[in-house]
Amino acid sequence: MTLVAGVDSSTQSCKVVVRDLDTGAIVRTGRASHPDGTEVDPAAWWDALLAAIADAGGLDDVAALAVAGQQHGMVALDGEGNVVRDALLWNDTRSARAALDLIEEAGAQALADGTGTVPVASITSTKLRWLRDAEPEHAARVAAVALPHDWLTWRLLGYGPEDSSPSGPVLEALATDRSDASGTGYFDPVRNRYDRGVLELALGHDVVLPRVLGPSEPAGTTIEGVAGIPAGIVIGAGAGDNAGAALGLGATAGDVVVSIGTSGTVFAVSPTPTHDASGTVAGFASASGEFLPLIATLNAARILDVTAALLGVDHDELGRLALAAAPGAGGLALVPYFAGERTPNLPDATASLLGMTLANTTREGLARAAVEGLICALADGLAAVQGQGVTAERLLLIGGAALNPAVQAVAAQVFAEPVVVPQPGEYVAAGAAVQAGWALTGTRPAWPVPDVAAPAPDHRPEILEAYRAAAARAR
Repeated sequence: MTLVAGVDSSTQSCKVVVRDLDTGAIVRTGRASHPDGTEVDPAAWWDALLAAIADAGGLDDVAALAVAGQQHGMVALDGEGNVVRDALLWNDTRSARAALDLIEEAGAQALADGTGTVPVASITSTKLRWLRDAEPEHAARVAAVALPHDWLTWRLLGYGPEDSSPSGPVLEALATDRSDASGTGYFDPVRNRYDRGVLELALGHDVVLPRVLGPSEPAGTTIEGVAGIPAGIVIGAGAGDNAGAALGLGATAGDVVVSIGTSGTVFAVSPTPTHDASGTVAGFASASGEFLPLIATLNAARILDVTAALLGVDHDELGRLALAAAPGAGGLALVPYFAGERTPNLPDATASLLGMTLANTTREGLARAAVEGLICALADGLAAVQGQGVTAERLLLIGGAALNPAVQAVAAQVFAEPVVVPQPGEYVAAGAAVQAGWALTGTRPAWPVPDVAAPAPDHRPEILEAYRAAAARAR
């Protein structure tokens, strides 16, 4: 049995999944937590990776490994390989003003055409601009910029500060892949090259950037002396988390992934790039050599969390209440911008409950309005992705909330496309394991991902129409 490992270094934790290369069967797993906050010392990610590897039983019998990770995080390094300051994560919004400055200076259409993305506060380029403006002494020290997964891959290969790594601070050894590079705001996923002009506009000077590897191209092989990691393990290029999930799900052209986490994402594997000057759809790259147009919402499962807490029920009972109300909730509509919103771009918005009457203001009505608000907000995101020419033949509904029968039923009513719910799993880590196997053998593993639900199509376009009317009134 040949074993490969996939790592998901997310905002909250690090997860390691060891799988059989031939069948994809999970052999063992491990996990370790990350600290809270929107800026983190990358050393915490390294410590968590080592702890998760140990929790998974080590890597003595593993032939290849790849790391998928949270996108957009700014890891700034000086010439000696030291981290200049704590990394700013994707969910750090202090660079919102910097994003507007970059758009004003470079032009939204030019940025969309050149990088696929009009930057918002999550994007790496805006964080570099914030660093230049707010901490110029730190910006002046920056000699290289990496993303979280790039930096972890570099450390696994033995590189880092002189006093803590056997291979030393070789910045030119940094490596990444197209999917994660495409989230920086200064990489062109069509021409597969960095836009140094945007980088310098952001940071003020040029720096070393990671080599961009192909989907099956190894970043290197582990050596002796790296924190107990066995030598000889092939390390894959790695990936951004959403691209990793698409790879783990086996998504291909025509598949659209609708992910319901704390926040929500809608993304598709597409053979053609997108260039949305409105900034709604990010034109990212996939981990399979194609493209990954994506929208993100700030509010997803948290909509159900807050409504369940208000009603004093758990998620199962919330679902039962929602299914007891008629589609459309009798005219009650929840516009769920509890944390502001990114799609549409309304960072200062608040949630609104509209259309209340004596008849529909019930526990069942509120539960139904919450589920419909969640799905309709994601449906608007899907419409934006489709507006960029992306074809949707089926929707893969993932995330913990996807298992709720009410969420499945409402999805089948709001979306016109067929909805399937894949078997729950660590899709990001699974995608990283696929990439590890690909780097090891040169052939992309094809592991089955069975579906656990496929709600019967029951399209009711009036639900989305009513939600959109309510959202327009709420703005």
